[in-house]
Amino acid sequence: MGTQGTHGTQGIPESREPNGQDRGTARRALLGAAVLGAGGAVLGLPGAARADERHASGGHGGGYKGLPKPTVIGHRGASGYRPEHTFGSYQLALDMGADVVEAGDLVPTKDGHLVCRHEPEIGGTTDVSAHPEFADRKTTKTLDGIPVTGWFTEDFTLAELKTLRAVERIPANRPHNTLYNGRWEIPTFEEVLHWQDEQTRKRGKQVWIYPETKHPTYFRALGLGLEERLAKVLRKHGKDKKNSPVIIQSFEPTGIQRLDKLVDNPLVVLLSAANTRPWDFVTTGDPRTVADLVKPEGLKWIASYAQGIGPTLDLVIPKDANGALTTPTTLVADAHRAGLILHPYTMRNENTFLPANFRQGTDPNAYGDAFGAFKTYFATGIDGVFSDNADTALLAREDFVNG
Repeated sequence: MGTQGTHGTQGIPESREPNGQDRGTARRALLGAAVLGAGGAVLGLPGAARADERHASGGHGGGYKGLPKPTVIGHRGASGYRPEHTFGSYQLALDMGADVVEAGDLVPTKDGHLVCRHEPEIGGTTDVSAHPEFADRKTTKTLDGIPVTGWFTEDFTLAELKTLRAVERIPANRPHNTLYNGRWEIPTFEEVLHWQDEQTRKRGKQVWIYPETKHPTYFRALGLGLEERLAKVLRKHGKDKKNSPVIIQSFEPTGIQRLDKLVDNPLVVLLSAANTRPWDFVTTGDPRTVADLVKPEGLKWIASYAQGIGPTLDLVIPKDANGALTTPTTLVADAHRAGLILHPYTMRNENTFLPANFRQGTDPNAYGDAFGAFKTYFATGIDGVFSDNADTALLAREDFVNG
């Protein structure tokens, strides 16, 4: 995800993790997808996703507005159960029934290919540290103002990255996911687009994806502009249209403005904590904070080039000093008044990520009352939500829709 939040493991900026790190364990191996090696070839399972009539025609009639509401977005796939941003994780999210799969967070290689990794630093998400031939690539860089030490995608060619395998990013918190360490390689975005087409054919239902451009300002300074590369790949595959099943997101508003001139896809501005500033604003001297952007005037400005916002859940319902939910803000109504959809992030089942009033027991990594939390957030009128646990989110939506 983006950069304007608290910091995750190994000092890596982690904007979708309000508590600073992912936690929890996979409670089961559900509908395991068979996915093999090079090129991410997927051996198809029967589509377990529940066909939604509004979606069955491909959703192209109304584009993203034709998606089920509230929309369930598989956060980096099914990252509660598989190492994130792998075809195993993406496939499982689809098999669980996710309406959209966040595939993926896009970062470039040295030779300009877009690959799917949560961050450009890959020491925590691949087995690169076990490759002696790459030991001398370890370095420290300043990423959006923060020193980060490790291995970076922009220092590897695609061929070199393809010799690596994905691992669970937070093994201490998701030990069950480590079962799948080494099983999948790093997917390219082009491979994701082929996978999307293949799955759409097999399921008879349009598969939607929700890629994010990571650290656009950082990569532009390195001569690896993300927006032009993304637009080129989308155009090549005929997926740069208004009703194309690809929603694009970024924490940098100027990056979304740039994309608005390059493609016709639905665009979403991600918003971190209220007191933060997008990194592109920091570099250009724009004094506005996220708190300014969520005011009616800021939302109207966003709506001039984007179709939605992806706010942290705390911008929808703030928490008190004890971590319990308080009164919802006016953000949902204000955004809708500006013509924007809202897809907040990130819902997880574990106590450590749930509001204090929905935690159960004393184990921070045990599941709490996720259904109660989903119900409370859905009641605000949000249009969808990112979740590590698409299966839970879909059951919660069913409860909510059926009253």
